[in-house]
Amino acid sequence: MTPIRVLIADDHPMFRFGLRALLSAEPDIVVAGEATDGQEAITQASNLKPDLVLMDINLPVLNGIEATRQIIRQHPNMGILIITMFEDDTIFAALRAGARGYILKGAEGEETLRAIRAAANGEAIFSPAIARRLGNYFARPLTPPAEQPFQELTARERDILRLLAQGLTNTAIAERLSLSPKTVRNQVSIIFSKIEVTDRAEAIIKAIEAGL
Repeated sequence: MTPIRVLIADDHPMFRFGLRALLSAEPDIVVAGEATDGQEAITQASNLKPDLVLMDINLPVLNGIEATRQIIRQHPNMGILIITMFEDDTIFAALRAGARGYILKGAEGEETLRAIRAAANGEAIFSPAIARRLGNYFARPLTPPAEQPFQELTARERDILRLLAQGLTNTAIAERLSLSPKTVRNQVSIIFSKIEVTDRAEAIIKAIEAGL
């Protein structure tokens, strides 16, 4: 059997070490390479041509959702499995970007391995908590679209975009919401991907035009 070649994209050395140790013990999985930011993940995906990319969302330089979108645009048949701490509606942005699955970093080793094999085989795979979130979402009765703009954003992301539109810096937003500047920086990057803008000025214009 040809081993599944995996690229690990995560900026935390200890998590990469643990994941590499888990995968290295499996005869049917090979770690083809590692990336520590979103842009490096795109480059490594092109250079190494892995079967599957294990993608964190909270990556520096370029967040995992945008990196996923660009990788899928260049390599439509390459599998991407999101492995993250985010247990929220970011799942929908990841799926729209082209990810095959979405599991949480707290998953047991066997669950992670099962997800890797399934995603590499072309299946859609989700952690139980994420599967429940999807089930609840699709079980909701159909209702007219809400008037609130940017439905693709979480409540926290909408708060950040609202403050951004008021002209606050990342540092000021962090202080206002009791978050770390790094968290705000990563969230702003994810917001840009979700509302499909490339910079702060474009995001502000779009937010103001939407009445946010």
